[in-house]
Amino acid sequence: MIATTTKNNKHPLRTEPAPSSSVADIGEKNVVYETKGLNLWYGQHHALKDIRLTVYENEVTAIIGPSGCGKSTYIKTLNRMVELVPNVRITGQLVYRGRNIFDPAYSVEQLRTQVGMVFQKPNPFPKSIYDNIAYGPRIHGIRDKQLLDEIVERSLRGVALWDEVKDRLKDHAYSLSGGQQQRLCIARCLAIEPDVILMDEPTSALDPISTLKIEELIQELKKEYSIVIVTHNMQQAARISDRTAFFLNGELIEYADTNQLFSNPADQRTEDYITGRFG
Repeated sequence: MIATTTKNNKHPLRTEPAPSSSVADIGEKNVVYETKGLNLWYGQHHALKDIRLTVYENEVTAIIGPSGCGKSTYIKTLNRMVELVPNVRITGQLVYRGRNIFDPAYSVEQLRTQVGMVFQKPNPFPKSIYDNIAYGPRIHGIRDKQLLDEIVERSLRGVALWDEVKDRLKDHAYSLSGGQQQRLCIARCLAIEPDVILMDEPTSALDPISTLKIEELIQELKKEYSIVIVTHNMQQAARISDRTAFFLNGELIEYADTNQLFSNPADQRTEDYITGRFG
């Protein structure tokens, strides 16, 4: 059984989003993100076309589709990392916890504290295992050694890595295996207590055993976090997600409960993709 963190509302880094009457309940699920008519251009290239999609709390939302369909562009829009690319233009709204993240008064730094990201290839900092985890809390002003020790241990336990590295915290992060490095990167994300975790093909560079560990970890983490994952692996999406969105040529073709989308897709293009007729 994989251990997970327990959120502490008194965590020194945790900034709770302000309550908003526009945050809706669907059954017992709170809405985390509402994407309303989102369009995005890279220069003249229209990469996302009128996307309308809702992400719910404590669920795994999978984004699937062929290469170049807009999956990674969409997920990088959720924490505004896409704006680091030159000549990006965006219209529409992306509402996080009741507030449009494109509002000029919304702090990008605050958004990226609440919405963490794990990338396709493990990218640990060129530092020790300990310093990788402590980096974020230190940036946020935490200097107390005991508190940092607690954050490091809790974060590593949260990704089931503590028992593997507790006696080598001063070792360089690059000494870890690829799968361990990816779990370290997830632990680094957990250290600043995000609300949402974005994962852009987090297992594509890993072996099957490491992939299984990450998938098990995702299932545990969704008890405490909302997760959006881009995956090229449809079997993975079927295994780990609650809802799946199928993108094609920058459009959202279909978004549904994962079991429904894979067993009885509403759109012929979805069926063609998941049955391997293209992609």
